[in-house]
Amino acid sequence: MQIKLAFLGAAQNVTGSCFRLSTNGLNVLVDCGLYQERELRARNWDPFPVSPGELDAVLLTHAHVDHCGLLPKLVREGFRGRIYCTAATAEIANIALMDSAKLQEEDAEFKRRRHEREGRRGPYPEVPLYTTGDAADCLTLCTPVDYEEPVDLGKGVSATFYDAGHIFGSAMIKIEVSQNGERRTLIFSGDVGRWGKPILRDPTLFTQADYVLVESTYGDRLHPNSGAIVDQLAEVINLTVKAGGNVVVPSFAIERSQEVLYHLNELLAEDRIPHLMVFVDSPMAVNVTKVFRDHPDLFDKEMAEAVRVGRSPFDFPGLTMVRSVDESKAINHITGSTMIIAGSGMCTGGRIKHHLVANISKPESTVLFVGYQAVGTLGRHIVDGAREVRILGQRYPVRARVAQIHGFSAHADRDELLRWLSGLKRPPRHLFVVHGEAEAAFDFADFVREKTGWQVSVPGYRDEVVLD
Repeated sequence: MQIKLAFLGAAQNVTGSCFRLSTNGLNVLVDCGLYQERELRARNWDPFPVSPGELDAVLLTHAHVDHCGLLPKLVREGFRGRIYCTAATAEIANIALMDSAKLQEEDAEFKRRRHEREGRRGPYPEVPLYTTGDAADCLTLCTPVDYEEPVDLGKGVSATFYDAGHIFGSAMIKIEVSQNGERRTLIFSGDVGRWGKPILRDPTLFTQADYVLVESTYGDRLHPNSGAIVDQLAEVINLTVKAGGNVVVPSFAIERSQEVLYHLNELLAEDRIPHLMVFVDSPMAVNVTKVFRDHPDLFDKEMAEAVRVGRSPFDFPGLTMVRSVDESKAINHITGSTMIIAGSGMCTGGRIKHHLVANISKPESTVLFVGYQAVGTLGRHIVDGAREVRILGQRYPVRARVAQIHGFSAHADRDELLRWLSGLKRPPRHLFVVHGEAEAAFDFADFVREKTGWQVSVPGYRDEVVLD
């Protein structure tokens, strides 16, 4: 039995998730994500560590761009196999990748014009990493699969997708390899969700695996309980409205925006916050919300019941789904307090940058972060207390109140990750801790080792191991 596993991304960092499995003459990628940390973005331009034309298939855990965002580049450079994922992931990836490609094109043109005005050149070429045409080509290769239905990849290898409870359509992937009368099972956690979260079902537990790759985004901390999340959200809104400012929420279009709306709907129904105007200023978030509506079979029981009785969080008084640029610009001319939910979630692009320009220097306004902020991103600089930030080529003083609610995370925390691992009835041969900043990953590895006695390691970028 010989299986080669290469860690080509999300190894001692969070984004750029990508793992290669080679066995029985078959080469498979699990995820092919975009790097978002500023100091690692150059990797997006590097040649792939494996020739795209030599890959037989890609298994996609979910549609966040740090897991799927380099697929258009992979296809442009020669990949012609199938991209397996759930139907909801295929639909959301369509939205996410077309949006990412459009941002790549717009940012490249914006930088080209700015550098031309300033008479200089930047560190990267002023061309898009990939185009909307590249994204469209990639999406034709998506092959939808059902949860818990094995997919035969050929040559004694099969893959089965299970609900990860992370975002809509997200999956954990079990790969089974048969070789010379022996069988090995590998579990790729993808991003592990949380128990009792709104809208989604709980993460799947596994009872047996030979090798496990587990994420560790929050492997060194615990989230507050869900009641604290709602209380903090109400407090931020009430304080900001009292001050006469706006609440600006950089939010991921996929899942996070919908979850914020879920809690806002609850707070409004209970009259715990003023009935202010709420804008979802993200065509991508608007489109993703439609995918939610189209797949009610993926809702948990509480969400399914809310929709059945006409209390959908995607349609409450005062909520406006913004599509056009003109509508977006008009928001900043409204008098009185508003709540603006816009992408991108780490402030790396999109309409949120324009809303930050309009609000970040206003002491009466609040910038509210409801998701993880990767090292080196604009969002991380703001959260870490920067007094001045660069947005769209200009510097702005940070005078707005900055708040962060950690409990919104769609990622399991340290104890929830251990709960997921504890489903295994016997120790795996090895546990690989991935998808976390180095400190979080090593802390979680130590924690698991201490609690279980398992063999645990934290692979580095481009490390390769042979599994027996």
